[in-house]
Formats: sequence, structure tokens, C-alpha cells
Amino acid sequence: MPFIKTKNKTKNIRVGIIGGAGYTAGELLRILLYHPNASISFIQSSSHAGDHVASVHRDLFGDTDLKFSAEPDFENCDIIFLCMGHGRSKTYVEANDIPSSVKIIDLSQDYRINYPGNNFIYGLPEMNRDIIKTAKYIANPGCFATGIQLTLLPLAAAGKLTDDVHIFGITGSTGAGQNPSPSTHYSWRCNNISVYKAFTHQHLKEITQSMKQLQPSFDKKINFIPVRGNHPRGIFVSTYIKYNGTQEEAIKCFKDFYKGHPFVFVTEENPDLKQVVNTNKTLLHLEKHDDNLLILSVTDNLIKGASGQAVQNMNLIFGLDEKAGLNLKPNAF
Repeated sequence: MPFIKTKNKTKNIRVGIIGGAGYTAGELLRILLYHPNASISFIQSSSHAGDHVASVHRDLFGDTDLKFSAEPDFENCDIIFLCMGHGRSKTYVEANDIPSSVKIIDLSQDYRINYPGNNFIYGLPEMNRDIIKTAKYIANPGCFATGIQLTLLPLAAAGKLTDDVHIFGITGSTGAGQNPSPSTHYSWRCNNISVYKAFTHQHLKEITQSMKQLQPSFDKKINFIPVRGNHPRGIFVSTYIKYNGTQEEAIKCFKDFYKGHPFVFVTEENPDLKQVVNTNKTLLHLEKHDDNLLILSVTDNLIKGASGQAVQNMNLIFGLDEKAGLNLKPNAF
């Protein structure tokens, strides 16, 4: 097992994964198998119990001999990742006697919205890093929510969201999960795009919640048009708002806000998805057009939008280097 020294203590984080057969679990495994400070205690999957992990996550063939287990082993882990479908995490937590010593990172939407009795912290490090470090339970942000919020956080923190927000975003097919559906079928998705959930996308609730956290007076509309893309992974977001300031002032605002955050970069060049696919990075690009400020964002929906951000949160919780296990090169070609 790998061991490290953090804060004068030897540390090995024992990890459990609940719902191990989907895309987010597969990416978690790919990252954690080579994480310098973590070891995998169990990978639970009711549908694949007893099967080799690499028989399902075939990209891991030759990297692990682990098998899926039918039941969790809470006594031999320090943290669990919940990688089940939306609506199932809350049911699972309530139905199982998870020891109080075990930390939880949930990758569903079940705990992202504040409500009485919700003890989960919203796990967007660029907004909540300090509180994440002391948290026990983390609600990992949604993929679209991550890419969109990173275009807005500096403006909200500066009180600059004074008009309606307009967003267009396109996502890869992996954003819909591993279970097949008519809109993820290759014959339908290939060479095709379509709008879905216009103005009603579920991530709007958590985005609005975050804007009000940073700018309590925010009461404007967030207009979001999500699009299914004909590529497997990656999210491209274009956001524009009315902005009373110069492009240079906006760029400085963004660079100052993200200074010290290792995965968000402001670039002078128009970015493309291939610069971030397979990484935990988000690239931002700003342009002023008349009285509109345009902010472009590119993110990998499975890494920074899901599993990579979850590992980033784990690193913060346990006092590790925030980038541990996440120095990933993009699949540029």
C-alpha cells in the first residue's frame, strides 16, 4: 500500500466505492489506482458482484485484479464515494449503518441543495475550499453546474451579477450515464445535436444557490440552453451577461479570484475541448463585445465535472496536496 507523510503523520486513505459499474466509478478507479496516498478497500456493485473490475471497466485491464463485491466493508475504509443514480444516494445513506468515522462524497444530486437536516457541504473547491477541508460529508457538484459556475463565481463575489445571465452549453454523451437510452444510442447521437431541458435543467438550482451564497442580493434569471453533443465527453459553455467595465478589468477579476486554485486557468486564446479532456482542468476565456461580457469554459464532464473533482475534495478533506493523483495530461490528439 502507498504511504505518505502529511502534517507529520503517515497517511494511507482507505477508499470504498458504492455503485462501481458506471462511468463515474470507472474514472474514480482509474485515478485512485495510481493515487499516491490512497488504496481501494472495496468496490461494491450489486449487478456485477464477483466479477473482475476490468471485465466491466475494460480500460483497466492489466491495471488491477480487484473484483466487485456484493456488500460494502465500512469497517475497513476511511471514505466512501457514492456513484449511484440520482435519487438513490439519500435512500442508501438512510438505509445503511455507516460508521460515523467514515467520510462520504456523493456524486449524485441528492444532497446538493440546502435543506433542513442536510449535513453535506457543497463540494466546489473554488468556492468552498476552506469549509471542505473540515467537512465530513460532501455533495459533489454536477458537471454542467461546475463548468457554468466557474464562469460566474468571480462576478458574483464582486457583486457584478446585475442582469439576467444567458448560457449555452454542449455536453458529451457520457454526461447521460452508462445506461443506454434513445438519445445516447450511437446511430442517433453520431453527427447529431439536440436541445434538451431548455430553461429547466436540474443544475440551475445549485447554480442559483451558489450565486446567492456569494452575492446574496442576486435575484436575476439564469437562462440556460443545454445541448446534447455528438462527442463522448467534454462540456463547452458560453456565458454572457451585461457588464459595466472593460475586458481588462474582467480578466483581472477572474485571475485574482482563481489565484491559488490549481485547476482553473484564464487563457487569452479561444479554448477547445481537447485541451481539457482527461484532465481536472477548466479553461476560461473572456471577451467584451459592446456591453456584453462573454465567458467561455471548457471542462471534462467525467473528471472536473465528476470523479476528478471528487478526488480533489478527498485530497482537501484529508489534508493532502490538492493535486494529488490529478496531474493528468489531456487527450489532445
